[in-house]
Amino acid sequence: MFSHSVNGVKASANLYSLIETAKANGLEPYAYLCNVFTHLPKATSIKEMEALLPWK
Repeated sequence: MFSHSVNGVKASANLYSLIETAKANGLEPYAYLCNVFTHLPKATSIKEMEALLPWK
């Protein structure tokens, strides 16, 4: 409805899914996303990336 392309729909769905998963795990979505966007660029291994998942 608000996306103008298939890629936009996929990006929105991914972001909404991440936000809802954070909520389901008792996290405040804005604080969680700030943490992820701060630490993800520094992650150099799968283990470091997995540590940023909302259920970790």
